[in-house]
Amino acid sequence: MPLQAWNGLDDFGKVVSKHGCFAAIFVIFRDSSGSCSRPAFAKNMPDFKLAVDKNNKATELALLRVCGTVQQNPHMRAFWASTISFFLAFLGWFALAPLALEVATSMGTCENQLYPPEDNPKRVAYLKYKSLKTGKAYCQYGKNDDTNPTDCNPVPQDILASGTADEKMQYRPGVLADCVCTPGTECKDIIANAGVAAVASTIFVRIALGTLLERFGPVNVQSGLMTFGAFWVAMAAAITAPWNYTLIRFFIGCAGATFVTNQFWCSLMFSPNVVGTANATAAGWGNLGGGVTQIFMISVLFNTMVSSGMPANTAWRVAMIVPAVLFLICAATMKLLCWDTPTAKRFDVSVTGKTQKPSLWDYVVVLKDIRVIVMIFQYSACFGTELAMNNQLATHFRTYFQMDAADASALAGAFGLMNLFARSLGGITSDILFKYVGFRGRIWAQFLALFFEAVFLFCFGMVDSSQPWYVALAVLICFSLFVQMAEGTSYGIVPFMNKQQLAVVSALVGAGGNLGAVIAGFCFYKPINDPLLPFQVHAGYVMFWALLSPCYYWREHGGMFHGPAVDKTSVDKTSVDKTPEPAGKKPQAAESTETTV
Repeated sequence: MPLQAWNGLDDFGKVVSKHGCFAAIFVIFRDSSGSCSRPAFAKNMPDFKLAVDKNNKATELALLRVCGTVQQNPHMRAFWASTISFFLAFLGWFALAPLALEVATSMGTCENQLYPPEDNPKRVAYLKYKSLKTGKAYCQYGKNDDTNPTDCNPVPQDILASGTADEKMQYRPGVLADCVCTPGTECKDIIANAGVAAVASTIFVRIALGTLLERFGPVNVQSGLMTFGAFWVAMAAAITAPWNYTLIRFFIGCAGATFVTNQFWCSLMFSPNVVGTANATAAGWGNLGGGVTQIFMISVLFNTMVSSGMPANTAWRVAMIVPAVLFLICAATMKLLCWDTPTAKRFDVSVTGKTQKPSLWDYVVVLKDIRVIVMIFQYSACFGTELAMNNQLATHFRTYFQMDAADASALAGAFGLMNLFARSLGGITSDILFKYVGFRGRIWAQFLALFFEAVFLFCFGMVDSSQPWYVALAVLICFSLFVQMAEGTSYGIVPFMNKQQLAVVSALVGAGGNLGAVIAGFCFYKPINDPLLPFQVHAGYVMFWALLSPCYYWREHGGMFHGPAVDKTSVDKTSVDKTPEPAGKKPQAAESTETTV
């Protein structure tokens, strides 16, 4: 269909009914021409490159239509600035995760560095160790207890009498990895603590952004976060000990709050008929940085530097400078080229219909709503899970499946790379179900995404090291699809929960994602010394919150099993007019039965 005919969910519905949901995603690209010509039905509208409603919010998401001045095209500048800044923030936020074993080696915290096996042969981490590549175990003749061993079985007497020197070895230190960092070791605890610190700091910053965004606007807040993050990402090159490793990861985590700006900014720029898709796509492609960093930091930077002759201890430090520089370039570009709203350089709270100045009491008002509480924890069950996986997967594949760094980062990266379309698919599904089923469609989309996320997370926790790597990858991809769809469906609901407190709701729900990662880190992955059980327990947490979806009900929107409690006349007055006005006549605003955001 030509660009001029593209009109939000009407055309999504046509494509989905004919070709399926995946095709609908790519239609955006096909029809998002970079042409600067304006659609025929927008000739008499304000001088914007996109069609807009009466509030000057874009009613279409034309990804490649990026030409024009900031006055002509503030919508797509905001979309791409929020997306790219969040992508880079994710890249820097988790840059140290795939490098964790290299950092541990530099700090001297690997189990075989702290406790040389020649002097400490009975360390539990050694007794349990078996090389998957060679099939050889540290305990050549087995251990005295498979669950809680205290020593290896002695060498049989007949071997002592006639065996070779190698066969007479009770312990085989040579089979151990260069850095033993398995569950139960100090090394594993240090990495886990740093991972929790990296997501914990963002909770407080995301909450604070509810007020900061209203006071300073998206451009200033996002540029400030990127500049602050650049300093701490660069400081990672100076890590020497566990305390500064954890501290630096804590401060780098503040950059993760860019997500709140990402969602708030897009909600200011796009109308209700496409806001779910816009929010999901912007956030999903931002989250893509979590997958890219797994591959970029190892395969592109670290391995290349080591291959060129640079010592590993130096290579990972130099690699950390790259995302820091990208942070600064992005911050400066946003400050110079973007506006907060479609018609004003700086944001004013009156845009959202708020009549009072921002205050801390706004948080109390919002948190009195049980529906907001449920959404906070549902988001902790999806985005929090993604953050936990970004911290865990690379090390899990390297230690439990004993893969080399490049292969482990590639598998871990596959989880994040699903953001290329999965989160957008969640937003699109939410928008389409709303079009055909009403607001209950958004709630059902949320429930089903969380439900199947829990199912596949549990399945991932059932894949042991005896299975081929591609089994783990296949389950991981299915799991990732529903994790990120749930994130998209969440922010298909958020813009409609409380219009006047949009910034605060966005901030609190976003902070809930990081809260979920902290809960997972402290309650599931750190205290449980089994490599698979934490994933299974985590799946139960996700399922619990999925089953609370019936708590969502609004009189004007309805709920999971109920329609809105308004008469037909009220619905007719606010129904969506999806038909573009003919050229020469100004089109009506894109409205819905939902509150305009």
